Amino acid sequence: MVTDSTGHQTPVPTGQSISLPDGFDIQGHRGARGLKPENTLPAFETALDLGVTTLELDLHYTADGVVVVWHDPDLPGSKCVADENGPEIGSRISNLPFEQLQRFQCDRNPDSSDFPEQNNEPTALAGDNYQVVSLEQLFAFVDDYTNNPEKTADQRQNAAHVQFNIETKRKADDPGAIGDDFDGVNPGSFERAIVELIEKHGLLQRVIMQSFDHRSLWAVRQLNPDIRLAALTSRGRPDPALYAQQGATIWSPRYRDLTSSLLETAHEAGLLVNPWTVNDPAEMQRLIELGVDGLITDRPDLLLSGPSNQ
Repeated sequence: MVTDSTGHQTPVPTGQSISLPDGFDIQGHRGARGLKPENTLPAFETALDLGVTTLELDLHYTADGVVVVWHDPDLPGSKCVADENGPEIGSRISNLPFEQLQRFQCDRNPDSSDFPEQNNEPTALAGDNYQVVSLEQLFAFVDDYTNNPEKTADQRQNAAHVQFNIETKRKADDPGAIGDDFDGVNPGSFERAIVELIEKHGLLQRVIMQSFDHRSLWAVRQLNPDIRLAALTSRGRPDPALYAQQGATIWSPRYRDLTSSLLETAHEAGLLVNPWTVNDPAEMQRLIELGVDGLITDRPDLLLSGPSNQ
């Protein structure tokens, strides 16, 4: 069994003990979506408790210019509930000021069949704070975690070095999803605000920027070429060599799309390869044996549960 920060125990499939290569990157998808409601402080705390090497998360932009941690362009009733003074469920993040977002509690599980182990019990540090948080609040929370005596020395040390893989949720076919001044080439206020926060908190060496809208990545590169960039892809015809030529250092394909030939091409181009989103232990093992450099997963506990990975 694996025990998270609430004392909740998760069974590990019998016979599964995954051996990880040195330096393997275990990315907790949206924190640890398989165990806690996604992109919330309890989800990130649970991922840190388990010992992930990277916190993976999504970013949107409020009407008053706050970078927030959330996946969807709106706040659906399947994930959130608003207090009596709050805006309507389904409101777009880009149309709301940050203060209004704080009126939502996003502690619901919309995918209980996929994530039966997810619970919304309080965690030791975050408690029952399932609000939408800003990127700056997340940075501060991780910093607080590293100095909290309730956590073990190993947990605090890992948190002090954990990476942040942050995804800009731009959509070429839906400019209103972010709603800023982006022209498709030059950085918009969204990218500028993100890079400013990274630099302010001294996290250049610990942050990866990823996006399916690669225009956002190349805009970030204009602002600070030292930030690592990860090109996300889904279906289509991926071109890892082109991504490397344009400035990416990581390629993150949908795991079902990855072949040994594409992996070889990416490695020859100098890219690390971190597929998404892998939750089945057998698939995890297959991809590790194929030679990937990391995995993005809703269930980091399955990767970190083996005796050789403690």
